Amino acid sequence: MTTQQREPAVLVLEDGRTFSGLAYGAVGTTVGEGVFSTGMTGYQETITDPSYHRQVVVMTAPHVGNTGVNDEDGESSRIWVAGYVVRDPAIRPSSWRSVRTLEDDLRDQGVVGICDIDTRALTRHLRERGAMRVGIFSGDHLEGRTDDLVSRVQDAPEMAGSELASEVSTDETYVVPAQGDKRFTVAALDLGIKAMTPQRMAERGIEVHVLPADATFEQIQAVEPDGVFFSNGPGDPSTAPQVDVLRQVLDARLPFFGICFGNQILGRALGFGTFKLKYGHRGINQPVMDRTTGKVEVTAHNHGFAVDAPLDGETVAPSDAAHGTSYGRVRVSHVCLNDDVVEGLECLDIPAYSVQYHPEAAAGPHDAAYLFDRFIDLMGKKGQA
Repeated sequence: MTTQQREPAVLVLEDGRTFSGLAYGAVGTTVGEGVFSTGMTGYQETITDPSYHRQVVVMTAPHVGNTGVNDEDGESSRIWVAGYVVRDPAIRPSSWRSVRTLEDDLRDQGVVGICDIDTRALTRHLRERGAMRVGIFSGDHLEGRTDDLVSRVQDAPEMAGSELASEVSTDETYVVPAQGDKRFTVAALDLGIKAMTPQRMAERGIEVHVLPADATFEQIQAVEPDGVFFSNGPGDPSTAPQVDVLRQVLDARLPFFGICFGNQILGRALGFGTFKLKYGHRGINQPVMDRTTGKVEVTAHNHGFAVDAPLDGETVAPSDAAHGTSYGRVRVSHVCLNDDVVEGLECLDIPAYSVQYHPEAAAGPHDAAYLFDRFIDLMGKKGQA
């Protein structure tokens, strides 16, 4: 599709600012939380990440679609972004792995997008004002006054207070078998899991049983796991019912590893609060320090919420009055070097740790792959106890 054939489109923010452009992907209307991703590549993994459910993703890299889409790199079976915003879409893909264009996938799956807008100006606006609801309107959906379009955006639900993991999770348990000799069994709660995550564990000899988001502790126990994993996922962690399930896991002293949403759930299970970031971290180039080693990692992120925990030194996990249990000493193990946001928690008296980013690195740097090895070490120590 050439530029001349595209229909007009407009992006409308909830504060009333608008950006005029051209339709990209499906023609129609969509509303979601407007966020930006700073990755220079990896757009296929981004749009198929369930953590982006109900979000309109703005790509800060200006030229998108160069490598097309293939059948191997998707992180789930569908596109999850609510809408897609790019500056300059590629005219045609130029990768030998490509089997179709990015726009074909967006159009075929009904994902409404917009192109030919100033994504730099839009990103700066979201940085200054914070992530907010946006709408994309194209074709016949452009009819009506701008005030009416703004009202439609403002009527959409906010991300804060939304429970979304249940909307993206698997309906049935499935197993990703270990590669080579089986070393451990892990029960993984699918809160929006990316396909590469159980793959990374399977490569290390772990048999992964992926359970639905509403799995009970009894269903986790039925797997007879050596460890428990909570995945990434969308939504507000303050609404997550999985906090109570995780407390049962911690009470049983089962080794636990959580990433992204799983990190936030661990924080809340330990008694810490969570809060919404102004505009979040999204992309594959976020600098994080591992305080255990002092090493700085370039990491893949997708989160709009964070754990509110003391950055320096050890602290005793706050006792939850309703639960009546404290889990001993906890420390912040990883921190973002851009803004000092908590990027990891480590329990010192129980076998549990988590990080806020995505160590499976799809698509992204592999600096954090060691975190899966730490999980193996944790399960190995439990077996020796």
